[in-house]
Amino acid sequence: MASPVETLLRDQLTERRQKLESAASVVPGDEQVRRLLRDVDAALARMDKGTFGICESCHETIEPDRLVADPLMEYCLDHLTRPQRQALERDLDLAARVLRGLLPPPSSGDYCDAVGAENGGLYFAIGDVSGKGVAASMLMAHLHASLRALVPLNLSLDQLVARASSLFCESALPSHFATLVLGRADRTGEVEICNAGHVPPLVTRGREIERIAPTGIPIGMFCDARFSVTRTRLSPGDTILLYTDGVSEALDGSGQEYGIDRLAKLLVGHPARDPSDLLASCLRDLKTFRSSAAPADDVTLMAVRRVG
Repeated sequence: MASPVETLLRDQLTERRQKLESAASVVPGDEQVRRLLRDVDAALARMDKGTFGICESCHETIEPDRLVADPLMEYCLDHLTRPQRQALERDLDLAARVLRGLLPPPSSGDYCDAVGAENGGLYFAIGDVSGKGVAASMLMAHLHASLRALVPLNLSLDQLVARASSLFCESALPSHFATLVLGRADRTGEVEICNAGHVPPLVTRGREIERIAPTGIPIGMFCDARFSVTRTRLSPGDTILLYTDGVSEALDGSGQEYGIDRLAKLLVGHPARDPSDLLASCLRDLKTFRSSAAPADDVTLMAVRRVG
């Protein structure tokens, strides 16, 4: 009895043969098409004889993954001809280069982005994917691509986050999730913010600080999660500081946490700073606080200021 994999491959080979026959009727006498037809017929014949997947040289089993990739295989890796081995090496080198190009920068699961909206508005986002290393980086890249694709749909902010959460949930393992702040500001200073389980953004108005608390769970925890939105207004000079827990949960040498209160006090002490100067000041203060302690997490900050 044929295995499910062999049945699938037989169907693929039969379909391939039909397509090649159609091609042969269009270009009769084409040697490449005729050669491919012979190869397909030979593979189907091996299935009928019960020798499919057996190396023609050593009579050992051909690697299953290679058969799935190419059911015309006749030799195991140890008995490839020199041209076949060289072709395989070229394919592997190309695959490695493609994969390296797809990978985001290593180790970081933090996400930060800003996208222009209609009528001069702005979407801004910051997030933190659970976990570390390449897996977190790839999920972060997926989140980045999802939000970029969803922004032009002009959804309400809560719907946009819900859609992003559903996409993340469907593509990640159950143990993975991401905290996210997504905001939308218009030219009048009106701002909507959806905080999905992230540390609270800090809105500075002179020497006053407003904390935008979470309005929902992290995205990706449940595929049908719903989110709500906080609304606020920025006057000229007001700033929203967004950051990841690599800032607020940074530890000094004695194990003391940096904390949101210290960050808020820093903002109150520098109410009129240019955003770039403000971020530089935050990083300097964090470095001073940590002293010789090594950072335990990624550090990401973003400042959004209304200028007029």
